[in-house]
Amino acid sequence: MSDEITRRGFMVGGLAGAAAIGLTGQKTASAAGKKANAGGKPFRKATQYSRIRSGKTPADKLKIALDVGFEGIECGASTDQRFIDALRAASDKLGVPIHSVVCGTHWGLPLSDPDPERVKKGMEGMRVALRNARDLKATSVLLVPAVVNEKVAYKQAYERSQKCIRELLPMAKEFGVVIGIENVWNKFLLSPLEFARYVDEFDSECARAYFDIGNVVIFGFPQDWIRTLGPRMSRIHLKDFKRAGYKWTPLLEGDVNWPECIKALKEVGYSGWLTTEVGGGNEAALRDLSKRVDKIIAS
Repeated sequence: MSDEITRRGFMVGGLAGAAAIGLTGQKTASAAGKKANAGGKPFRKATQYSRIRSGKTPADKLKIALDVGFEGIECGASTDQRFIDALRAASDKLGVPIHSVVCGTHWGLPLSDPDPERVKKGMEGMRVALRNARDLKATSVLLVPAVVNEKVAYKQAYERSQKCIRELLPMAKEFGVVIGIENVWNKFLLSPLEFARYVDEFDSECARAYFDIGNVVIFGFPQDWIRTLGPRMSRIHLKDFKRAGYKWTPLLEGDVNWPECIKALKEVGYSGWLTTEVGGGNEAALRDLSKRVDKIIAS
C-alpha cells in the first residue's frame, strides 16, 4: 500500500469521523474509546528529537529512542533538506516513525503579528514545517496559533490566526497532514470551551487540537480539558507542573492527576501518540523518562 493511500485513509477515516462528534457527542466518543481500548494498546509513546542528547547522527538518536522504549519521534522544522533526508532514511530503516513536526517560527513570527511582512515570514515557516511533514511521512504539524500582547488584542489574535490557518489548510490536506493547534502560555485560548469552539470553526479534519497536559495546570485541570476537547484532539504532549513554587517538574512529580487524565483520554476515545516535552538527556535519562510514561499509561 502506498504512503499516499495510507495517509488519505488516515485523514478521511479517522479524523473526518471524529470531526462529526461535537460537544454534544461525548457519549459517542466514550463508546469509541471503549472500542479503541479493547485492543489493549490505545497509546503510543514518543519523545522529541531535541531531547535525545546522546548520539551524533539521526540514526544514532532514533536507535537510542527505540532502545529505551519510545516508539516514535517529534522533530522541529528544518530548512536543511540533508538533515530531513537523513532523518527520513533513519526512520525508514529503524521503523521509528516521525509522527509530528513542530513549526519553528510560531513564537518569533506569530500569525497574529500586526506586521504583514512578519506574518508572511511566519506563514512560510509553517509551509516549511508542512513540507517537512510530507517528506518525513509525519501526519501532524504543531502550531502555536497566536500570541496576545500589548500590541495584539485578543480579538485580533483570534481573527488573524484563523485567517492564516485557513489559507494553510489546502496545503495540509494535500499532504495528508493535520495542523495541530497547541495550547501554550500565550494568553490565548484560555478555556477548554473556547479552544473547542476555535477548532470547530475551521470545520476541517486538518485543523485539530494538540493538547498539552502540563500547560493548563496553572489555571485549570487537564482532565476537564480532555473531556471537553474530546475527539478534536489529534496529539497529546506530556508535561508536569507544580503550582507550589511555580515550576516544571519531571513527570509524576507535579500536580497533574495522571490517573484522571488517562481515564479521560480513554473515555473520549483518544488513541494515538503521547509525546514527552520534558526531561531527556543521555540514554539513562531517556530510559527513566520512558519508564515514567509507562507508569502514567498504567495509572
